[in-house]
Amino acid sequence: MTVTRLPVLFVTDLVVLPGMVVPIELDEAAQAAVDAARAGSESRLLVAPRLEDRYASYGVVATIDRVGKLAGGAPAAVLKAEQRARIGAGVTGPGAALWVEVEPVEETVTDHARELAEDYKRLVVAVLQRREAWQVIDSVHRMTDPSQIADAAGYAPYLTDEQKRELLETPDIEQRLETVIGWTRDHLAEAEIADQIGADVREGMEKSQREFLLRQQLAAIRKELGEGEPEGADDYRGRVETADVPDHVRAALLREVDKLERSSDQSPETAWIRTWLDTVLDLPWAVRTTDSTDVTAARAVLDADHHGLDEVKERIVEYLAVRSRRAERGLEVVGGRGSGAVILLAGPPGVGKTSLGESVARALGREFVRVALGGVRDEAEVRGHRRTYVGALPGRIVRAIKEAGSMNPVVLLDEVDKVGADYRGDPAAALLEVLDPAQNHTFRDHYLELDLDLSDVLFIATANVVEQIPSALLDRMELVTLDGYTEDDKVAIARDFLLPRQLERAALTPEEVTISDAALHELAADHTREAGVRQLERLLAKALRKAATRLAVTDAETVAIDVPELRELVGRPRFTPEAHERTAVPGVATGLAVTGLGGDVLFIEASAHEVAGGGSGGTGGLTLTGQLGDVMKESAQIALSFVRAHADDLGVDRSFFEKAIHVHVPAGAVPKDGPSAGVTMVTALTSLATGRPVRGEVGMTGEVTLNGRVLPIGGVKQKLLAAQRAGLTEVFLPQRNEPDLDDVPAEVLEAVTVHLVADVLDVVAGALSAVEDVPAEGSGVAA
Repeated sequence: MTVTRLPVLFVTDLVVLPGMVVPIELDEAAQAAVDAARAGSESRLLVAPRLEDRYASYGVVATIDRVGKLAGGAPAAVLKAEQRARIGAGVTGPGAALWVEVEPVEETVTDHARELAEDYKRLVVAVLQRREAWQVIDSVHRMTDPSQIADAAGYAPYLTDEQKRELLETPDIEQRLETVIGWTRDHLAEAEIADQIGADVREGMEKSQREFLLRQQLAAIRKELGEGEPEGADDYRGRVETADVPDHVRAALLREVDKLERSSDQSPETAWIRTWLDTVLDLPWAVRTTDSTDVTAARAVLDADHHGLDEVKERIVEYLAVRSRRAERGLEVVGGRGSGAVILLAGPPGVGKTSLGESVARALGREFVRVALGGVRDEAEVRGHRRTYVGALPGRIVRAIKEAGSMNPVVLLDEVDKVGADYRGDPAAALLEVLDPAQNHTFRDHYLELDLDLSDVLFIATANVVEQIPSALLDRMELVTLDGYTEDDKVAIARDFLLPRQLERAALTPEEVTISDAALHELAADHTREAGVRQLERLLAKALRKAATRLAVTDAETVAIDVPELRELVGRPRFTPEAHERTAVPGVATGLAVTGLGGDVLFIEASAHEVAGGGSGGTGGLTLTGQLGDVMKESAQIALSFVRAHADDLGVDRSFFEKAIHVHVPAGAVPKDGPSAGVTMVTALTSLATGRPVRGEVGMTGEVTLNGRVLPIGGVKQKLLAAQRAGLTEVFLPQRNEPDLDDVPAEVLEAVTVHLVADVLDVVAGALSAVEDVPAEGSGVAA
């Protein structure tokens, strides 16, 4: 026959034989082949299987019956396979499709082929009769062409794709029929064996059911005769009737027990009911610990475990005092709506938020349970799974109550700001009911489907960044901030808490290793620059390990650690004051910021250069670098606009604005954003324009408006602590932040002079060096 050229469509999960009508989902390559075929007059293409190890030798010439979309919306085409064809070489054709040379296969029908076809039809009818596919049987009887009968095996579900590809690549009709007859006989033999096995299994199941029924009747007869106890070790009905549970819980338990008694032991529902009954009966419905009524002793426990943190200690003592007073006057203190408390401890890592929960539980005399929420993305982790799911479990709140063994424990919800949300739901939204004192007396877990009273639970949540907590959830908690420790606080914590713990871990005694207060001050000031004390404890542990090694390898009996020994034990100081060095040149100002790790010092740098092509009368642009967020970018634009508008008041030559100005915030890998850098940027730009450096001992924070008003900011305590750690002695704060100074430790206010300002011109006037202090050879900008 003649060789023609056709576009080829390769299919992976399907083998198409002549006579088949199949829908094909169209990817990019298949769409190109279909488009190329439809461009011709006959809408014909070649359909061939895609093989992993080689190219197919045979395919099927097919016509495109129609083109449309599947139910899901994906493009598809219905192809009608017509004739087997041998695939030749690839050729170039129009469009983006792959074209090949195609030689249709001529088939010769013999009498032997007709006999084989009749044999195969009888086998196919036998297979179809087993499936009661009577309409298909009629279609098979109407087939007369041996080639068509052999290729009808493409619809056989018991043949694999490899077997169907073998049929496609077998052009001889007799050989094709002999092959498919052998496969069909093997399938019938396997089906008969499977039927026999199924009959045996059914007979065994009927026997088991008959024996089960007889045993149940025998048990009933024995019970009527009083000859023995009912069978079964788990007498759930007796457990429910004797359990100390609320009435609504008992009613739900009895309903499930009724279902259990009506269910067969072979039913999978039996195991689910037993698991649910065990879970509910194991909950401490009527167990409550008695709170300590000694307020003074409770405060002593908190003070013994933690240094400082007066605000949260006072909140716990207030809670305990109110409960004690209600108990003395006979008022309800258990299970009342809103009688519990939900406290959020927010602050940088290492300030003692998690460990404070254990101390609170010990002070109250309650059980303590910690629930880690960091990284939790499934709502079912909080509310539990529906009982319809295999392996369903109650949520973490119910499991915490069960673990505590009482209905009024202290539950610490750790890292509540790191809860995520995805397609499985929003766990933060599921916490709304848990942490609402007005609603959690009827908390309903999806697994239990019972009202659980959480109103007497003391929930303590911890978080590093309050802004990452949804506002609706934050509104349900009482916020207590832990902003960090001063240097003296760190030394006291190291002396009273960290050092004894690390001595015990290193198997040392206070007589063997001593550390001076000067060494502790050196560690807290120059080796760490954190709000908490974790890194300080690591350095203490490192020093004690080296001290233990020195005791082991030398004859020394004691090791005294002072400032000179620190470099050998823990290395060189990692932090040194750098504000004076960084601000020695004009255009650099020291700002204060708050990150997830606490307060920090932020240097903002500005520079200017001539615009390419000359600056005659032109206006330079503003370049911002340092991975700044939108808010800080806007602050830079506002700062430049203010300096340009008040150039005369600031002593700035207007020719300065014809230059290209570049504002940069170092540490570019760290994202920076927030409304507190405006005054710092105004000061840096004014310093650059006037050639007057910013005083090295000065830091500042606050947002600025276009008319120069200084707006209030947050995190005043953390920023002042950071200023003290960085060696700054003067800080400019917004006037409206004056009430926040009440929360700042007195020793910080003694070390840092705070200037409250309402106008950014006052900040610039106080922060820049005097004119007479500017070197004679300046930076080339107007003085």
